[in-house]
Amino acid sequence: MLLVKKRYALPTFILTFLIYLVFTTLPPGAERSYVEHHSHPIHDVTEPAKDDDRIHWTKHAEQYPISDYVSLPTTSPSPIPQIQYDFPAESWLARMWRRRKQNAVKDAFKHAWKGYKDNAWLRDELSPLSGGYRTSFAGWAATLVDSLDTLIIMGLMDEFEDALEALEHIDFSTTDSIQINVFETNIRYLGGLLGAHDLTEGKYPILIKKATEIADFLYGSFDTRNRMPQSRWDWTRSASGQTIHPSGNTILAELGSLNLEFTRMSQLTGDQKYFDAIQRITDYLESAQKDTMVPGLWPMLVDARSLRFSDPRYTVGGMADSTYEYLPKEHMLLEGRTQQYQRMYESAMPPIKERMLFRPMTKDGADVLFSGNIYAGTKANRKKVDAQAEHLKCYLGGTVGIGAKVFNRTDELTIARKLTDGCIWAYDIMPSGIMPEIMYLSPCDDAENCPWDEQKWYEDVRARPPDHANIADTDEAAQMLIEKLGLVPGVAEIADARYMLRPEAIESVFIIYRITGDTKYQDAAWRMFRNIEKATRTEYAHAAISDVRQAKPKQLDYMESFWLAETLKYFYLIFSEPDLISLDEYVLNTEAHPFRRPS
Repeated sequence: MLLVKKRYALPTFILTFLIYLVFTTLPPGAERSYVEHHSHPIHDVTEPAKDDDRIHWTKHAEQYPISDYVSLPTTSPSPIPQIQYDFPAESWLARMWRRRKQNAVKDAFKHAWKGYKDNAWLRDELSPLSGGYRTSFAGWAATLVDSLDTLIIMGLMDEFEDALEALEHIDFSTTDSIQINVFETNIRYLGGLLGAHDLTEGKYPILIKKATEIADFLYGSFDTRNRMPQSRWDWTRSASGQTIHPSGNTILAELGSLNLEFTRMSQLTGDQKYFDAIQRITDYLESAQKDTMVPGLWPMLVDARSLRFSDPRYTVGGMADSTYEYLPKEHMLLEGRTQQYQRMYESAMPPIKERMLFRPMTKDGADVLFSGNIYAGTKANRKKVDAQAEHLKCYLGGTVGIGAKVFNRTDELTIARKLTDGCIWAYDIMPSGIMPEIMYLSPCDDAENCPWDEQKWYEDVRARPPDHANIADTDEAAQMLIEKLGLVPGVAEIADARYMLRPEAIESVFIIYRITGDTKYQDAAWRMFRNIEKATRTEYAHAAISDVRQAKPKQLDYMESFWLAETLKYFYLIFSEPDLISLDEYVLNTEAHPFRRPS
């Protein structure tokens, strides 16, 4: 969920082209390290083939051992305000319609789960058009593990018991993948096991057993000179006793989004090494936070080897997102026993509000917000926000909403709602009723007074011609581009028209509904779900789509595990009783796995 395309427009063509090159070039290792696609169904889906000659991970002496672990804080907890709205009793009619919608979501999940179980059992991902499978996350049955707590939440306990039986066959000590994406493995596998463990209150020992296996495996990626993890981990080097080094180009989110899972491991097992590992990262991020090119924020790429922050690109979207998301959530999981995460959050929010948030110009006058990007490499562009709307950024409304409640920043709840409303608006304006991966909007010059200006929209469209073509400075040229590119009013460019079954929009819609009790968010969720179900349903499951500008978009042959772990879970929860996964009892990781708050 980290792969994104970045573009920044500057007044001159030369600067535009240079910045375009910078932001469309993915950093080394940004691609998945190992993806294998099988276009035909597998016949024996009981257990992946084993090869006894493969390298296996075992515990061994570390190259750079820790003599004294940083332990979980033991100071008294600080009171954390209530997050959820006090929902009144609902009428029987409201309950009936809510449950009908909830059951529709459950039916969609059961359809996708059956397709996975019948055609890709114990594999990472189902290919929803061909009925084949993909190996994309080390081959450890990513969809199965990622979906465990969704099965519990939806009451599908027979399916859950089948998944637990299959879990016995997963060997987390070996893989055909040469590199391990530590971040993805952490949030999907470790997070999935811990979420299922917490929901079942430790009833199934295999869950914490397997969680410990994968956590101990991942811990090996921290065995570097400065204890920063090698985020794209050459695990076979570590397994054979060779030295590893953190990368000079580490994606921020991959470094700063290990907190919740490793903290929960220390809370559950009493082993402080997990918390020690992530606390060193947190201290490193906090120490540099006010000295970056955009004080309060961290750039997209971090030099984890030399501990430098020289990359000029800043975003709260892909490549950075969950680092910011985890600040209030880690505060909650630690029961407010340290104020460190509150300090970091409160340092990040001012530059986010002042420099990244923008109101788009809309024909209907919708007062909504989005978060853009900053390129801080040149003085001329340091204060200019690039008006990129990205589906991955839609998590921000929920994060700001939680921060507003947890840290008593009540004035920011309005911002949280406007950010969430912006993503709903982006869904509603598309012919498919679904927001694209990446689009560029016409930003308002004045966020308080922003009437529709057709000429400004035309100018913004002409400023982003496809393939850097020379476009005449006329209304007719802009209108031709608008028609050719399928742009709707207020949208200057659609840089990536796909929908990848992503959860970020419904995530914030769910959180803001639980915070405010405003039923308009349930209404929006139902519109979103119906449009997604219509466009993505296949014979086997659900598929990503190629172009949301089309009423009947072409489907693509992949379905990431987060469709079952996150997207359908959030749709189900927004139509559930509010005490099911209450935000006052659970913290959800960035893959929507619920960790029980200790208090």
